[in-house]
Amino acid sequence: MTGADTLLSDRVDPLFAQRYGALSSRDSRFDGQFIAGVHSTGIYCRPSCPAMTPHAHNVSFYRTAAAAHEAGLRACKRCQPDAVPGSPDWNLRDDLASRAMRLISDGVVEREGVPGLANHLGYTTRHLTRVLAAELGAGPLALARAHRAQTARTLLVGTDLSVADVAFAAGFSSIRQFNDTVHAVYEMTPSEIRSKWLRRGFDTPPPSAGATQPTTGATQPTTVSLRLPARAPFDGAGLMRFLAGHAVPGLETASDELYERPVRLPHGIGRVAIELDPSGTGIRCTARLDSVADVSTLVSRVRRLFDLDADSFAIDEALSADPTLAPLVAAVPGIRLPGSLDAEETLFRTLIGQQISVAAARTVLGRLTAELGTDGLFPTATQLAEHGREVLRGPASRIDTVVGVAEALAGGDLKLDLSTPVDEFEANLVRLPGVGPWTAGYLAMRVLGNPDVLLASDLVIQQSAAALGLPGTPKALGAYGERWAPWRSYAALHLWRARPISGAAG
Repeated sequence: MTGADTLLSDRVDPLFAQRYGALSSRDSRFDGQFIAGVHSTGIYCRPSCPAMTPHAHNVSFYRTAAAAHEAGLRACKRCQPDAVPGSPDWNLRDDLASRAMRLISDGVVEREGVPGLANHLGYTTRHLTRVLAAELGAGPLALARAHRAQTARTLLVGTDLSVADVAFAAGFSSIRQFNDTVHAVYEMTPSEIRSKWLRRGFDTPPPSAGATQPTTGATQPTTVSLRLPARAPFDGAGLMRFLAGHAVPGLETASDELYERPVRLPHGIGRVAIELDPSGTGIRCTARLDSVADVSTLVSRVRRLFDLDADSFAIDEALSADPTLAPLVAAVPGIRLPGSLDAEETLFRTLIGQQISVAAARTVLGRLTAELGTDGLFPTATQLAEHGREVLRGPASRIDTVVGVAEALAGGDLKLDLSTPVDEFEANLVRLPGVGPWTAGYLAMRVLGNPDVLLASDLVIQQSAAALGLPGTPKALGAYGERWAPWRSYAALHLWRARPISGAAG
Protein backbone atom coordinates (compact mmCIF):
# COMPACT_ATOMS: atom_id res chain seq x y z
CA MET A 1 0.00 0.00 0.00
CA THR A 2 1.38 3.40 -0.96
CA GLY A 3 1.57 6.38 1.36
CA ALA A 4 -1.32 8.00 -0.46
CA ASP A 5 -3.35 4.80 -0.14
CA THR A 6 -2.64 4.68 3.60
CA LEU A 7 -3.79 8.25 4.02
CA LEU A 8 -6.83 7.61 1.89
CA SER A 9 -7.81 4.59 3.96
CA ASP A 10 -8.49 6.97 6.81
CA ARG A 11 -11.05 8.79 4.63
CA VAL A 12 -13.59 6.00 4.19
CA ASP A 13 -16.21 8.16 2.42
CA PRO A 14 -16.66 6.50 -1.01
CA LEU A 15 -17.35 9.85 -2.67
CA PHE A 16 -14.14 11.28 -1.27
CA ALA A 17 -12.25 8.23 -2.49
CA GLN A 18 -13.71 8.57 -5.99
CA ARG A 19 -12.85 12.26 -6.18
CA TYR A 20 -9.38 11.78 -4.75
CA GLY A 21 -8.80 9.06 -7.35
CA ALA A 22 -9.80 11.50 -10.09
CA LEU A 23 -7.47 14.14 -8.62
CA SER A 24 -4.59 11.64 -8.37
CA SER A 25 -5.01 10.57 -12.00
CA ARG A 26 -5.56 14.16 -13.18
CA ASP A 27 -8.79 13.07 -14.85
CA SER A 28 -10.07 16.02 -16.91
CA ARG A 29 -13.53 14.44 -17.23
CA PHE A 30 -14.29 15.73 -13.73
CA ASP A 31 -13.21 19.33 -14.35
CA GLY A 32 -16.06 21.61 -13.34
CA GLN A 33 -17.96 18.86 -11.55
CA PHE A 34 -16.15 19.44 -8.28
CA ILE A 35 -13.25 21.46 -6.91
CA ALA A 36 -10.28 20.21 -4.91
CA GLY A 37 -9.32 22.49 -2.03
CA VAL A 38 -5.74 22.10 -0.82
CA HIS A 39 -5.53 23.52 2.68
CA SER A 40 -1.75 23.24 2.98
CA THR A 41 -1.33 25.73 0.12
CA GLY A 42 -4.58 27.69 0.50
CA ILE A 43 -5.68 27.14 -3.12
CA TYR A 44 -8.37 25.24 -4.96
CA CYS A 45 -7.81 23.39 -8.22
CA ARG A 46 -9.59 21.54 -10.98
CA PRO A 47 -9.17 17.73 -10.77
CA SER A 48 -6.78 17.71 -13.75
CA CYS A 49 -4.37 20.24 -12.24
CA PRO A 50 -0.82 19.24 -13.28
CA ALA A 51 0.61 20.09 -9.87
CA MET A 52 1.84 17.33 -7.54
CA THR A 53 -1.07 15.46 -5.96
CA PRO A 54 -1.54 16.69 -2.37
CA HIS A 55 -1.84 14.32 0.56
CA ALA A 56 -5.41 13.24 1.20
CA HIS A 57 -5.49 14.72 4.70
CA ASN A 58 -4.85 18.17 3.19
CA VAL A 59 -7.70 17.94 0.68
CA SER A 60 -11.39 18.84 0.84
CA PHE A 61 -13.77 18.71 -2.09
CA TYR A 62 -16.38 21.34 -2.93
CA ARG A 63 -19.25 21.47 -5.40
CA THR A 64 -18.77 25.16 -6.16
CA ALA A 65 -16.04 27.75 -6.29
CA ALA A 66 -18.08 29.83 -3.85
CA ALA A 67 -17.80 27.11 -1.21
CA ALA A 68 -14.02 27.06 -1.68
CA HIS A 69 -13.93 30.86 -1.34
CA GLU A 70 -15.98 30.61 1.86
CA ALA A 71 -13.38 28.16 3.18
CA GLY A 72 -10.70 30.81 2.65
CA LEU A 73 -9.17 29.33 -0.50
CA ARG A 74 -8.14 31.13 -3.69
CA ALA A 75 -8.10 29.92 -7.29
CA CYS A 76 -5.01 28.10 -8.54
CA LYS A 77 -3.04 30.31 -10.95
CA ARG A 78 -1.73 27.26 -12.79
CA CYS A 79 -4.85 25.27 -13.68
CA GLN A 80 -7.44 28.10 -13.71
CA PRO A 81 -10.22 26.00 -12.13
CA ASP A 82 -13.04 28.28 -13.28
CA ALA A 83 -12.02 28.19 -16.97
CA VAL A 84 -13.85 24.91 -17.55
CA PRO A 85 -17.40 23.86 -18.50
CA GLY A 86 -19.93 24.22 -15.70
CA SER A 87 -21.41 21.50 -13.54
CA PRO A 88 -23.84 19.18 -15.36
CA ASP A 89 -25.58 18.70 -12.00
CA TRP A 90 -27.66 21.84 -12.53
CA ASN A 91 -29.62 20.09 -15.32
CA LEU A 92 -29.34 16.50 -14.11
CA ARG A 93 -30.72 17.33 -10.68
CA ASP A 94 -34.04 19.07 -10.12
CA ASP A 95 -33.65 20.03 -6.47
CA LEU A 96 -33.84 23.55 -5.07
CA ALA A 97 -30.08 24.08 -5.11
CA SER A 98 -29.73 23.10 -8.77
CA ARG A 99 -32.66 25.24 -9.85
CA ALA A 100 -31.19 28.17 -7.93
CA MET A 101 -27.84 27.69 -9.68
CA ARG A 102 -29.52 27.83 -13.10
CA LEU A 103 -31.00 31.22 -12.17
CA ILE A 104 -27.77 32.52 -10.63
CA SER A 105 -25.94 31.65 -13.86
CA ASP A 106 -28.62 33.53 -15.80
CA GLY A 107 -27.90 36.67 -13.75
CA VAL A 108 -31.06 36.85 -11.64
CA VAL A 109 -29.21 37.95 -8.49
CA GLU A 110 -27.53 40.82 -10.35
CA ARG A 111 -30.89 41.96 -11.76
CA GLU A 112 -33.26 41.29 -8.86
CA GLY A 113 -31.12 40.56 -5.82
CA VAL A 114 -31.47 37.58 -3.47
CA PRO A 115 -35.14 38.43 -2.73
CA GLY A 116 -35.84 38.18 -6.47
CA LEU A 117 -34.07 34.82 -6.64
CA ALA A 118 -36.07 33.55 -3.68
CA ASN A 119 -39.31 34.81 -5.24
CA HIS A 120 -38.60 32.91 -8.47
CA LEU A 121 -38.09 29.74 -6.44
CA GLY A 122 -41.07 30.25 -4.15
CA TYR A 123 -39.17 30.28 -0.85
CA THR A 124 -38.14 32.83 1.73
CA THR A 125 -34.63 34.24 1.48
CA ARG A 126 -33.81 32.71 4.86
CA HIS A 127 -34.85 29.20 3.81
CA LEU A 128 -33.09 29.51 0.45
CA THR A 129 -29.87 30.66 2.10
CA ARG A 130 -30.04 27.78 4.59
CA VAL A 131 -30.57 25.18 1.84
CA LEU A 132 -27.83 26.51 -0.44
CA ALA A 133 -25.34 26.72 2.41
CA ALA A 134 -26.10 23.12 3.38
CA GLU A 135 -26.09 21.74 -0.18
CA LEU A 136 -23.42 23.85 -1.89
CA GLY A 137 -21.36 25.24 0.96
CA ALA A 138 -22.27 28.87 0.29
CA GLY A 139 -25.29 31.15 0.31
CA PRO A 140 -26.80 32.89 -2.72
CA LEU A 141 -24.74 36.08 -2.35
CA ALA A 142 -21.48 34.12 -2.22
CA LEU A 143 -22.54 31.96 -5.17
CA ALA A 144 -23.42 35.03 -7.22
CA ARG A 145 -20.14 36.67 -6.21
CA ALA A 146 -18.18 33.62 -7.41
CA HIS A 147 -20.11 33.63 -10.67
CA ARG A 148 -19.31 37.32 -11.20
CA ALA A 149 -15.62 36.67 -10.53
CA GLN A 150 -15.53 33.80 -13.02
CA THR A 151 -17.28 35.91 -15.65
CA ALA A 152 -14.82 38.73 -15.03
CA ARG A 153 -11.81 36.45 -15.50
CA THR A 154 -13.28 35.12 -18.75
CA LEU A 155 -13.78 38.65 -20.08
CA LEU A 156 -10.36 39.85 -18.97
CA VAL A 157 -8.66 36.98 -20.74
CA GLY A 158 -10.91 36.63 -23.76
CA THR A 159 -11.92 40.17 -24.79
CA ASP A 160 -10.43 43.61 -25.31
CA LEU A 161 -13.05 45.32 -23.16
CA SER A 162 -11.65 47.92 -20.81
CA VAL A 163 -11.29 46.75 -17.23
CA ALA A 164 -14.06 49.13 -16.20
CA ASP A 165 -16.42 47.65 -18.79
CA VAL A 166 -15.48 44.14 -17.65
CA ALA A 167 -16.54 45.10 -14.13
CA PHE A 168 -20.03 46.14 -15.19
CA ALA A 169 -20.38 43.33 -17.74
CA ALA A 170 -19.68 40.81 -14.99
CA GLY A 171 -22.39 42.33 -12.79
CA PHE A 172 -20.37 44.33 -10.27
CA SER A 173 -21.93 47.56 -9.03
CA SER A 174 -18.63 49.44 -8.61
CA ILE A 175 -15.00 49.32 -9.66
CA ARG A 176 -13.92 49.01 -6.04
CA GLN A 177 -16.15 45.99 -5.45
CA PHE A 178 -14.80 44.45 -8.66
CA ASN A 179 -11.15 44.98 -7.72
CA ASP A 180 -11.64 43.68 -4.18
CA THR A 181 -13.51 40.55 -5.30
CA VAL A 182 -11.07 39.66 -8.09
CA HIS A 183 -8.09 40.07 -5.78
CA ALA A 184 -9.74 38.01 -3.04
CA VAL A 185 -10.58 35.15 -5.41
CA TYR A 186 -7.43 35.09 -7.56
CA GLU A 187 -4.88 36.95 -5.41
CA MET A 188 -4.20 39.02 -8.52
CA THR A 189 -5.40 42.38 -9.73
CA PRO A 190 -7.51 42.54 -12.91
CA SER A 191 -4.53 43.99 -14.81
CA GLU A 192 -2.31 41.13 -13.62
CA ILE A 193 -4.87 38.55 -14.78
CA ARG A 194 -5.05 40.17 -18.20
CA SER A 195 -1.28 40.41 -18.63
CA LYS A 196 -0.72 36.82 -17.45
CA TRP A 197 -3.47 35.05 -19.39
CA LEU A 198 -4.14 37.37 -22.32
CA ARG A 199 -4.95 35.00 -25.13
CA ARG A 200 -2.94 35.27 -28.33
CA GLY A 201 -4.44 36.41 -31.60
CA PHE A 202 -5.84 39.91 -30.93
CA ASP A 203 -5.47 42.21 -33.91
CA THR A 204 -4.77 45.07 -31.52
CA PRO A 205 -3.61 45.05 -27.89
CA PRO A 206 -6.26 45.47 -25.20
CA PRO A 207 -6.87 48.88 -23.68
CA SER A 208 -5.10 49.97 -20.54
CA ALA A 209 -5.92 47.79 -17.56
CA GLY A 210 -5.54 50.63 -15.11
CA ALA A 211 -8.89 52.32 -15.62
CA THR A 212 -10.75 53.25 -12.46
CA GLN A 213 -13.98 54.56 -13.96
CA PRO A 214 -16.23 53.08 -16.67
CA THR A 215 -15.22 54.28 -20.13
CA THR A 216 -18.43 53.39 -21.95
CA GLY A 217 -20.95 52.66 -19.22
CA ALA A 218 -23.20 49.64 -18.95
CA THR A 219 -25.69 50.66 -21.63
CA GLN A 220 -23.57 51.59 -24.65
CA PRO A 221 -23.47 49.03 -27.53
CA THR A 222 -20.48 46.73 -27.21
CA THR A 223 -19.01 43.87 -29.25
CA VAL A 224 -17.47 40.91 -27.44
CA SER A 225 -15.86 37.71 -28.72
CA LEU A 226 -15.44 34.70 -26.47
CA ARG A 227 -14.41 31.07 -26.65
CA LEU A 228 -16.72 28.82 -24.62
CA PRO A 229 -15.35 25.36 -23.80
CA ALA A 230 -17.32 22.11 -23.93
CA ARG A 231 -16.79 18.75 -22.30
CA ALA A 232 -15.34 16.19 -24.69
CA PRO A 233 -16.58 14.52 -26.76
CA PHE A 234 -18.65 17.29 -28.33
CA ASP A 235 -20.90 16.80 -31.36
CA GLY A 236 -21.02 20.48 -32.21
CA ALA A 237 -21.39 19.71 -35.90
CA GLY A 238 -24.63 17.86 -35.23
CA LEU A 239 -26.04 20.81 -33.33
CA MET A 240 -25.07 23.19 -36.11
CA ARG A 241 -26.89 20.98 -38.63
CA PHE A 242 -29.98 20.94 -36.41
CA LEU A 243 -30.00 24.73 -36.10
CA ALA A 244 -29.45 25.15 -39.84
CA GLY A 245 -32.23 22.69 -40.66
CA HIS A 246 -34.71 24.56 -38.46
CA ALA A 247 -33.56 28.14 -39.14
CA VAL A 248 -36.42 30.63 -39.59
CA PRO A 249 -35.99 32.97 -42.58
CA GLY A 250 -35.60 36.57 -41.49
CA LEU A 251 -34.77 35.52 -37.93
CA GLU A 252 -31.80 33.19 -38.24
CA THR A 253 -28.95 32.67 -40.68
CA ALA A 254 -27.43 29.25 -40.30
CA SER A 255 -25.13 26.79 -42.01
CA ASP A 256 -23.00 23.85 -40.91
CA GLU A 257 -20.30 26.36 -39.89
CA LEU A 258 -22.11 29.46 -38.60
CA TYR A 259 -25.27 30.40 -36.70
CA GLU A 260 -26.43 34.03 -36.45
CA ARG A 261 -29.51 35.70 -34.99
CA PRO A 262 -30.75 38.49 -32.70
CA VAL A 263 -31.87 37.58 -29.19
CA ARG A 264 -33.72 39.46 -26.44
CA LEU A 265 -31.70 40.01 -23.29
CA PRO A 266 -32.60 41.73 -20.00
CA HIS A 267 -31.07 45.09 -21.00
CA GLY A 268 -31.59 45.11 -24.75
CA ILE A 269 -30.93 43.09 -27.88
CA GLY A 270 -27.91 40.99 -28.68
CA ARG A 271 -26.90 40.05 -32.21
CA VAL A 272 -25.04 36.79 -31.94
CA ALA A 273 -22.76 34.88 -34.30
CA ILE A 274 -21.60 31.41 -33.24
CA GLU A 275 -19.14 29.08 -34.90
CA LEU A 276 -17.44 25.88 -33.84
CA ASP A 277 -13.96 26.19 -32.41
CA PRO A 278 -11.52 24.61 -34.88
CA SER A 279 -10.09 22.50 -32.06
CA GLY A 280 -13.43 20.75 -31.64
CA THR A 281 -13.48 21.54 -27.93
CA GLY A 282 -16.12 24.26 -27.82
CA ILE A 283 -17.55 27.22 -29.70
CA ARG A 284 -16.63 30.80 -30.49
CA CYS A 285 -19.27 33.44 -29.88
CA THR A 286 -19.21 37.02 -31.11
CA ALA A 287 -22.02 39.31 -30.01
CA ARG A 288 -23.01 42.92 -30.57
CA LEU A 289 -24.88 43.91 -27.40
CA ASP A 290 -27.02 46.92 -26.66
CA SER A 291 -25.69 46.73 -23.10
CA VAL A 292 -22.45 45.24 -21.81
CA ALA A 293 -24.39 44.26 -18.68
CA ASP A 294 -25.92 41.39 -20.70
CA VAL A 295 -22.65 39.56 -21.35
CA SER A 296 -22.99 37.12 -18.46
CA THR A 297 -26.61 36.29 -19.26
CA LEU A 298 -25.83 35.80 -22.93
CA VAL A 299 -22.95 33.43 -22.15
CA SER A 300 -25.21 31.38 -19.88
CA ARG A 301 -27.90 31.09 -22.55
CA VAL A 302 -25.49 30.24 -25.35
CA ARG A 303 -23.95 27.55 -23.17
CA ARG A 304 -27.43 26.10 -22.67
CA LEU A 305 -28.23 26.36 -26.39
CA PHE A 306 -25.20 24.20 -27.19
CA ASP A 307 -25.46 22.00 -24.07
CA LEU A 308 -21.79 22.70 -23.38
CA ASP A 309 -21.86 21.44 -19.79
CA ALA A 310 -23.26 17.98 -20.54
CA ASP A 311 -21.21 15.09 -19.14
CA SER A 312 -20.81 13.38 -22.50
CA PHE A 313 -18.47 10.69 -21.26
CA ALA A 314 -20.96 9.51 -18.64
CA ILE A 315 -23.88 9.76 -21.08
CA ASP A 316 -22.15 7.79 -23.83
CA GLU A 317 -20.89 5.18 -21.40
CA ALA A 318 -24.36 4.62 -19.93
CA LEU A 319 -26.21 4.44 -23.26
CA SER A 320 -23.55 2.19 -24.80
CA ALA A 321 -24.42 -0.42 -22.18
CA ASP A 322 -27.52 -1.12 -24.31
CA PRO A 323 -26.31 -3.22 -27.28
CA THR A 324 -28.98 -1.66 -29.50
CA LEU A 325 -27.90 1.91 -28.80
CA ALA A 326 -24.16 1.19 -28.67
CA PRO A 327 -23.63 1.49 -32.46
CA LEU A 328 -25.59 4.76 -32.54
CA VAL A 329 -23.46 6.20 -29.73
CA ALA A 330 -20.27 5.05 -31.41
CA ALA A 331 -21.36 6.77 -34.62
CA VAL A 332 -22.20 10.05 -32.85
CA PRO A 333 -20.16 10.43 -29.64
CA GLY A 334 -20.93 13.47 -27.53
CA ILE A 335 -24.43 14.10 -28.91
CA ARG A 336 -25.95 17.26 -27.42
CA LEU A 337 -29.43 18.53 -26.62
CA PRO A 338 -30.30 21.64 -28.67
CA GLY A 339 -31.31 24.20 -26.08
CA SER A 340 -33.14 27.50 -26.29
CA LEU A 341 -32.16 31.17 -26.31
CA ASP A 342 -35.77 32.29 -25.79
CA ALA A 343 -38.21 29.99 -23.99
CA GLU A 344 -41.38 31.67 -25.27
CA GLU A 345 -40.15 31.61 -28.85
CA THR A 346 -39.28 27.92 -28.57
CA LEU A 347 -42.76 27.16 -27.28
CA PHE A 348 -44.49 28.97 -30.17
CA ARG A 349 -42.18 27.43 -32.75
CA THR A 350 -43.01 24.01 -31.36
CA LEU A 351 -46.76 24.61 -31.35
CA ILE A 352 -46.77 25.98 -34.89
CA GLY A 353 -44.43 23.30 -36.20
CA GLN A 354 -46.44 20.32 -35.03
CA GLN A 355 -48.26 18.24 -37.64
CA ILE A 356 -46.51 19.94 -40.57
CA SER A 357 -43.13 19.46 -42.21
CA VAL A 358 -40.03 21.33 -41.09
CA ALA A 359 -39.92 23.20 -44.41
CA ALA A 360 -43.56 24.29 -44.07
CA ALA A 361 -43.01 25.35 -40.47
CA ARG A 362 -40.02 27.47 -41.43
CA THR A 363 -42.14 29.25 -44.04
CA VAL A 364 -44.97 29.93 -41.57
CA LEU A 365 -42.60 31.09 -38.84
CA GLY A 366 -40.70 33.33 -41.26
CA ARG A 367 -43.91 35.02 -42.36
CA LEU A 368 -44.96 35.45 -38.73
CA THR A 369 -41.61 37.07 -37.87
CA ALA A 370 -41.85 39.44 -40.83
CA GLU A 371 -45.45 40.51 -40.11
CA LEU A 372 -45.43 40.77 -36.31
CA GLY A 373 -41.82 40.82 -35.14
CA THR A 374 -39.76 43.94 -34.54
CA ASP A 375 -36.00 44.50 -34.87
CA GLY A 376 -35.72 41.17 -36.67
CA LEU A 377 -36.93 39.31 -33.58
CA PHE A 378 -39.62 36.67 -33.27
CA PRO A 379 -42.90 38.21 -32.04
CA THR A 380 -43.52 38.36 -28.32
CA ALA A 381 -46.38 36.65 -26.52
CA THR A 382 -48.10 40.03 -26.23
CA GLN A 383 -47.82 40.65 -29.97
CA LEU A 384 -49.20 37.19 -30.73
CA ALA A 385 -52.03 37.60 -28.23
CA GLU A 386 -53.08 40.91 -29.78
CA HIS A 387 -52.56 40.20 -33.48
CA GLY A 388 -52.04 36.47 -33.85
CA ARG A 389 -55.47 35.78 -35.33
CA GLU A 390 -54.84 38.40 -38.02
CA VAL A 391 -51.75 36.67 -39.42
CA LEU A 392 -51.87 33.00 -38.41
CA ARG A 393 -53.09 30.53 -41.01
CA GLY A 394 -54.14 26.90 -40.72
CA PRO A 395 -56.60 24.88 -38.65
CA ALA A 396 -58.70 26.95 -36.27
CA SER A 397 -57.79 24.63 -33.40
CA ARG A 398 -54.08 25.35 -33.84
CA ILE A 399 -54.69 29.10 -34.04
CA ASP A 400 -56.79 28.90 -30.87
CA THR A 401 -53.98 27.05 -29.10
CA VAL A 402 -51.26 29.49 -30.15
CA VAL A 403 -53.31 32.57 -29.25
CA GLY A 404 -54.50 30.98 -26.01
CA VAL A 405 -50.93 30.20 -24.93
CA ALA A 406 -49.87 33.72 -25.91
CA GLU A 407 -52.64 35.20 -23.79
CA ALA A 408 -51.63 33.01 -20.83
CA LEU A 409 -48.01 34.14 -21.12
CA ALA A 410 -48.87 37.81 -21.65
CA GLY A 411 -51.29 37.77 -18.71
CA GLY A 412 -48.89 36.03 -16.35
CA ASP A 413 -50.95 32.86 -16.01
CA LEU A 414 -48.10 30.85 -17.57
CA LYS A 415 -44.41 31.32 -16.82
CA LEU A 416 -41.53 29.50 -18.48
CA ASP A 417 -38.96 29.78 -15.73
CA LEU A 418 -35.65 27.92 -15.47
CA SER A 419 -36.32 27.51 -11.76
CA THR A 420 -39.55 25.53 -12.23
CA PRO A 421 -39.39 21.82 -11.24
CA VAL A 422 -39.80 19.60 -14.30
CA ASP A 423 -43.09 18.03 -13.21
CA GLU A 424 -44.61 21.43 -12.46
CA PHE A 425 -43.23 22.88 -15.71
CA GLU A 426 -44.90 20.13 -17.77
CA ALA A 427 -48.15 20.25 -15.77
CA ASN A 428 -48.45 24.02 -16.31
CA LEU A 429 -48.23 23.49 -20.07
CA VAL A 430 -50.52 20.47 -20.33
CA ARG A 431 -53.36 22.25 -18.53
CA LEU A 432 -53.62 24.71 -21.44
CA PRO A 433 -56.09 23.74 -24.20
CA GLY A 434 -54.34 22.16 -27.16
CA VAL A 435 -51.02 21.52 -25.41
CA GLY A 436 -50.26 17.84 -24.94
CA PRO A 437 -47.63 15.74 -23.16
CA TRP A 438 -45.37 15.60 -26.24
CA THR A 439 -45.11 19.40 -26.37
CA ALA A 440 -44.54 19.64 -22.62
CA GLY A 441 -41.82 16.99 -22.69
CA TYR A 442 -40.13 18.52 -25.71
CA LEU A 443 -40.09 21.93 -24.02
CA ALA A 444 -38.61 20.37 -20.87
CA MET A 445 -35.78 19.05 -23.03
CA ARG A 446 -35.16 22.28 -24.93
CA VAL A 447 -35.86 24.98 -22.30
CA LEU A 448 -34.86 23.27 -19.04
CA GLY A 449 -32.20 21.06 -20.60
CA ASN A 450 -33.76 18.09 -18.83
CA PRO A 451 -31.65 15.02 -19.68
CA ASP A 452 -34.26 12.39 -18.87
CA VAL A 453 -37.23 12.84 -21.22
CA LEU A 454 -38.17 10.03 -23.62
CA LEU A 455 -40.91 11.14 -26.01
CA ALA A 456 -42.20 7.61 -26.55
CA SER A 457 -45.30 8.88 -28.40
CA ASP A 458 -43.17 10.57 -31.08
CA LEU A 459 -43.75 8.84 -34.43
CA VAL A 460 -40.16 9.25 -35.62
CA ILE A 461 -38.80 7.79 -32.38
CA GLN A 462 -41.26 4.89 -32.59
CA GLN A 463 -40.34 4.14 -36.21
CA SER A 464 -36.63 4.37 -35.49
CA ALA A 465 -36.98 2.12 -32.42
CA ALA A 466 -38.97 -0.46 -34.37
CA ALA A 467 -36.37 -0.48 -37.16
CA LEU A 468 -33.71 -1.27 -34.56
CA GLY A 469 -35.75 -4.11 -33.07
CA LEU A 470 -36.89 -2.14 -30.02
CA PRO A 471 -40.54 -1.91 -28.91
CA GLY A 472 -42.44 0.36 -31.30
CA THR A 473 -45.47 1.32 -29.21
CA PRO A 474 -45.46 4.22 -26.73
CA LYS A 475 -46.18 2.12 -23.64
CA ALA A 476 -43.71 -0.64 -24.45
CA LEU A 477 -40.99 1.75 -25.58
CA GLY A 478 -41.48 3.87 -22.48
CA ALA A 479 -41.06 0.80 -20.27
CA TYR A 480 -37.99 -0.37 -22.19
CA GLY A 481 -36.46 3.10 -22.08
CA GLU A 482 -36.39 3.16 -18.28
CA ARG A 483 -33.01 1.42 -18.51
CA TRP A 484 -31.63 4.56 -20.18
CA ALA A 485 -32.39 6.82 -17.20
CA PRO A 486 -31.21 9.42 -16.35
CA TRP A 487 -30.15 10.05 -19.96
CA ARG A 488 -33.36 9.29 -21.86
CA SER A 489 -33.33 12.65 -23.66
CA TYR A 490 -30.01 11.73 -25.26
CA ALA A 491 -31.32 8.29 -26.17
CA ALA A 492 -34.22 10.07 -27.90
CA LEU A 493 -31.73 12.21 -29.84
CA HIS A 494 -29.93 9.10 -31.05
CA LEU A 495 -33.23 7.58 -32.17
CA TRP A 496 -34.15 10.80 -33.96
CA ARG A 497 -30.73 10.92 -35.58
CA ALA A 498 -31.01 7.31 -36.72
CA ARG A 499 -33.85 8.30 -39.06
CA PRO A 500 -34.35 11.59 -40.96
CA ILE A 501 -36.61 13.93 -38.98
CA SER A 502 -39.88 14.78 -40.69
CA GLY A 503 -41.81 15.93 -37.65
CA ALA A 504 -41.94 19.00 -35.49
CA ALA A 505 -39.98 22.16 -36.15
CA GLY A 506 -38.78 23.04 -32.65
